Amino acid sequence: MKIGEVAKAANVNIETIRYYEKYGLISESPRTDSGYRIFFAEVIEDIRFIKRAQGLGFSLEEIKKLLSVSREHEFHAEEMHHFMMNKAEEVEVKIQELKSMKNLLEDLAGKCPRSKVAKDECPIIQKLEGVN
Repeated sequence: MKIGEVAKAANVNIETIRYYEKYGLISESPRTDSGYRIFFAEVIEDIRFIKRAQGLGFSLEEIKKLLSVSREHEFHAEEMHHFMMNKAEEVEVKIQELKSMKNLLEDLAGKCPRSKVAKDECPIIQKLEGVN
């Protein structure tokens, strides 16, 4: 398959495929005599795997490890479980950080007088400038 066909089948753009190949997420494809890359159908599934893993919050470096584990002859499910639990813990930390950010934003918004005030009297500007 040519790169455009793979891109269409995997629902990504051509640059994404080139990047994944350069980054080592998908194997380099052989070229025809005229220089066209020829991809095997398995690449489509690899790209879909990558996109699904990205959707779960995995970085490309983490996805490279996941792909490596999934391709090992002696697959160990506990490794995948470990990957997932670590990512779940990271997500929980991010959730707590986002909740703290939300609370701070709501607190700042609540202190806003909602009327015309000078910039140096605005509690939001004061907080962002480090005053108080």
